[in-house]
Order: sequence, then structure tokens, then C-alpha cells
Amino acid sequence: MINKVTCSLLSYMEKTTITKKETVPTIPRPIIIFAKTLRFLSERWATLFLARLFTTPIKHKMPKRELEMDRKSKQELLRIPTLNKKVMVYNYGSGEKTVLLVHGWSGRGTQLVKFAQELVKLGYCTISFDAPAHGKSPGTKTIMTEFIASVMEIEKKFGPFEAAIGHSLGGMTLLNALKRGLQLNKVVIIGSGDKVQDIITDFVTKLELTPESGEQLKLHFEKQFGETMESYSSYIAAKEIDIPVLVIHDENDYEVPVQAGIHIHKQLRKGDLLITKGLGHRKILGNHQVIEKVIQFINN
Repeated sequence: MINKVTCSLLSYMEKTTITKKETVPTIPRPIIIFAKTLRFLSERWATLFLARLFTTPIKHKMPKRELEMDRKSKQELLRIPTLNKKVMVYNYGSGEKTVLLVHGWSGRGTQLVKFAQELVKLGYCTISFDAPAHGKSPGTKTIMTEFIASVMEIEKKFGPFEAAIGHSLGGMTLLNALKRGLQLNKVVIIGSGDKVQDIITDFVTKLELTPESGEQLKLHFEKQFGETMESYSSYIAAKEIDIPVLVIHDENDYEVPVQAGIHIHKQLRKGDLLITKGLGHRKILGNHQVIEKVIQFINN
């Protein structure tokens, strides 16, 4: 019952939050009302609904700017044994050195196309993928642990990687993957969060629920995975990373506050920080100066 209602509400959410102009995603009123009603009726039902909502990405239509990369990439579904799931992998370019690209929540393997195109011009090859339940990958639910497992398996087949670029949750994924043994020479993270607790708090706040609901959601996942959610926070992983890391964040990122990027940078041993202005959370991926900075960082 909860799963059916969740899918219906997410369909409504997709129709109401996508606009031509980049705006801060909002949760439609019907979802908020349903969540609050469930919370009143049953804490368990409410937690199950929140968990379903929290782990269900929205698959957006691929924009025109990504079609060329999609068309020219070698694509294959790769099985992730630890998850018993498959992800679509994009092999773009034919260079000897390879750069891994990792998209964020509700993104796609072609989303970092502007970086990929410049890297290919310089003789690199890029490997990217649709995370579980994203893009062309099957499924409807996923979570950051599955992003990380996918990266680790992709490294086995397509690595070693010269460097990696991650946007938003993709950046958090890369820092956690490095902590778990991913081998890279350099990494770039763009618009990434620093604390898992802040993500959960922001999620329940947008649903107009109490902090207690967030705590129940966190406990639900910790029971499911057998470890604390906070152990996946980027700032914790950053303390253990020895390679050069370029942190990029925009002052006007209203999805992930710039303080998150600053906090991550402070924990790094070999970190560079670039703060932009007026680019938000997604437009930053197409900015010429940002792309140039990233390419220089990787290529030098």
C-alpha cells in the first residue's frame, strides 16, 4: 500500500518540480500532507513511507546537451554482485588514461558531459554510470551505500582511474569509496554535502515533520545496514585521504550550503577550494571557468 502511494506521489512530484529555470526543489503539498497524516496514525507506517521516499530517485529525461555522449559511448549493463543489481556503464573516448565521473541523486551517467568532452579532447577516456535506480539502470530504490558499491565494482573492471569527478552525492560517494580502498591520483568534488545527519534533517524539515521523525528514519537505516549513518559523512572520510582533492562549491547553492564544502576542505590534508557565485547546484556543471579549473587540476 505504502509503496503504491509513494510511487504515485513521486510521479506527481516529478511533474511539479521540473522547470526550465534552476530552482530549489520543493516537496509538493500532497506528499507533505500524506506524510504528516501517516505520522499521526502510525510512527512505523510513517517511517516506512519516509524510507521509501528517501530512497526513490526521480528519473529525469536526458537533455539535448547529453545526447551526443549517450550516442557515442560504449554502453553495457554491469552486474554489481554485492547488490545483486545492474548499472549502466558509459565508456566515452579512447584515451589511455581514464577518469571516473559520478553523478548525484536523480542524475545520470551523462550529466557531467561538459567535463567528459573536454577530457576526451585532451586524450582521456571517461567512465561513468547510471547508479542503481537511475537513468537506464533498472530498479526504483537505492541509497548512497549502493553508489559506493557500484564504484568499487566498476574500478575492478574499468580501472585503474587517473582521477574522478563527483557531483553532489557523487562527491560524497567518491570520498567514502577512497576511504574503502578506491585508488585515484586526484579527485574533484562539486556541491557535495558533508554530514549525513544534515541531509536527513533537511529531508524531514521539508516534509514539515519533527526531528523525532528524522531520528526514527536514521535508526531504521542503521538497523538495516548494521552501521551508523553518520559514518558515511564526507568530512569523516576526508580526514583519511592523502591524495590532492579539489573542492568546488557555489555561494548560492541552496540545496547543499556552501559551508558543507568549506567544512570538507578543512579536513583534507591536500585540499584546494574554489568558491563560485551565482551558479547554484546544477548550473555549476556547465560553467566554463569551473570546467577549465577542473581540467587543469586533473591534467597538471
